[in-house]
Amino acid sequence: MRIALVYDRVNKWGGAERVLLALHELFPDAVLYTSLYSPEKAKWVQIFPEVIPSLINKIPLIRDKHEYLGIFMPVVFESLDLSRYDLVVSVTSEAAKGVITGPSTLHLCYCLTPTRYLWSHYDTHFKGRSFKGMTKPIVSYLRRWDKAAAQRPDVMIAISTAVQDRIKEYYGRGSIVIHPPLALSLYSSRAGHDDKKERGRNCFLIVSRLVRYKKVDLAIEAFNELGLPLYVVGVGKEERKIKKMAKPNIKFLGQLTDAKLASYYKKARALIMPQEEDFGLVAVESIAAGTPVIAYRAGGALDIIKEGVNGIFFDKQTKDDLIEAIERFGESQFNAKIIKQSAEKFSQKNFKKRFIKIVREHTGQL
Repeated sequence: MRIALVYDRVNKWGGAERVLLALHELFPDAVLYTSLYSPEKAKWVQIFPEVIPSLINKIPLIRDKHEYLGIFMPVVFESLDLSRYDLVVSVTSEAAKGVITGPSTLHLCYCLTPTRYLWSHYDTHFKGRSFKGMTKPIVSYLRRWDKAAAQRPDVMIAISTAVQDRIKEYYGRGSIVIHPPLALSLYSSRAGHDDKKERGRNCFLIVSRLVRYKKVDLAIEAFNELGLPLYVVGVGKEERKIKKMAKPNIKFLGQLTDAKLASYYKKARALIMPQEEDFGLVAVESIAAGTPVIAYRAGGALDIIKEGVNGIFFDKQTKDDLIEAIERFGESQFNAKIIKQSAEKFSQKNFKKRFIKIVREHTGQL
């Protein structure tokens, strides 16, 4: 079976890229197609047999300017020649689902979310921008194309129930849910490790890119007032602003390796997740380490967090509501073993099993 993977752009590392690595393990001979490819920023992709970027990748200095290229992406992905493949798997939150495949090709779309700046986060994305009015014709065109492109895949797969609901609302079609995979063994305790000792630690943890929609500033405000120790893992465009806000009880750790990050999960009292996530892989990493989560009650967290079992929710994205949740958390009791067990359904094994089942149902192969 000839197989191709398609991804929006290959120029970073994050949760979606972990999905691609899991798909590579399933389909080791699959070629990876994309719009933009930066080998320096995406060294993880070297394990793929071949990476084929679009022609737009040849334009100098454009690889890091993808936010200005949205209007060109329909043409970019429709121009990719995928006619020789039996199976195409697109992994996308933007335009990769719009590739054109042959009549006998099975196209599975693993949808990270309908394009945020066109749909669910349109108002937030353009809030306060003087050129918002000028973009309306472009957004209108892209919305029409995006909805039409979303009808092309034979099977639409959502990463969470929240994304499944958005697919129905914005694209008018059904989907099935397969949660992203996690290598649970990396985050689970070492043999003989003392969970009780871990739970005695007092620090809280945030793991996030430092960008506006992640709402890290909300947590900074809360911990400034509480005075409790908070470690922040991650980098991003808002880093300087957020660091300037923080009091001495808040420490910034930058970008960490997976192994180092796992050690911080195991030391933390709780993970703070103030943002709405499409899925929320960091929450799964945390519970895999036996560490509960204090999460905003929205998005993918609803598939992961069970109130009182592996974490607690807060209902409003305000400083006061988060503070109330942290104080309520301090009065709660959690069992690290039960928390870890709640992560097992998000294993790589389950992800691969469900993916293979879909391919077999539609092709009779694998």
